[in-house]
Amino acid sequence: MPTATFDPAHVGHVVGLIESSLADHKAEDLVSIDLAGKTDYADAMVIASGQSARHVGALADHLVEALKGVGLRPSVEGAAQCDWVLIDAGDVVVHLFRPEVRAFYNLEKMWGLPSVPAPARGTLPDGALSPAVVTPAMSSAAAATGPGLMVATR
Repeated sequence: MPTATFDPAHVGHVVGLIESSLADHKAEDLVSIDLAGKTDYADAMVIASGQSARHVGALADHLVEALKGVGLRPSVEGAAQCDWVLIDAGDVVVHLFRPEVRAFYNLEKMWGLPSVPAPARGTLPDGALSPAVVTPAMSSAAAATGPGLMVATR
């Protein structure tokens, strides 16, 4: 069986398709991160926000259809609640968040990029997220079964 090799042109094409689909459907704060040589599970990561759970779900649906249209078979996690949807497109992993959830997990900081500012709605004067914003999305059940576990494992 032939071994898989890193093809930057393929990864670049997939990232371009993902960015285009997300931009066309009004995703916010789109960030692409080159992971080549930094991790075993992907060569690139794309992170974006939707305005609401419904918007995150629609972004995910449109993106999955676009990826299928070029012959990829992406797997999807978190689509039931749409607070955080992870789409594994093979060499590229996509994280779609509601803004409050994205600010809480702050994946950009983990990869050495500037943090995404927390949304103004639901914040306390000192900048901390209020419990009303954090609690529903961060319940222990959601944290234990959410798509974040895929990122931490190989």
